[in-house]
Amino acid sequence: MKTKKGYRLRQLGKEYILVAEGLEVMGANQMISMNETAAFLWEAVEGKTFDTEALAKLLVDEYGISMEVAEKDVTALLQTWNKAGVIED
Repeated sequence: MKTKKGYRLRQLGKEYILVAEGLEVMGANQMISMNETAAFLWEAVEGKTFDTEALAKLLVDEYGISMEVAEKDVTALLQTWNKAGVIED
């Protein structure tokens, strides 16, 4: 998977918003709200190829959670990102 070009992560207080800002996403008029953890993952993989395991490992390393919990959380996050159209295979 890979993040789609044309999205910029912006911080608004304690929230993070993913905003469409580029020719690649012309016509996209959505903003996606993210918590700090989702924003951490987005920044870590933006413009890079990644998979569920790579994201889960980032969570394990950063937050000290189990791989099982990390994979469950990442799977849910990737479903959200996929539904929003901000990642591609």
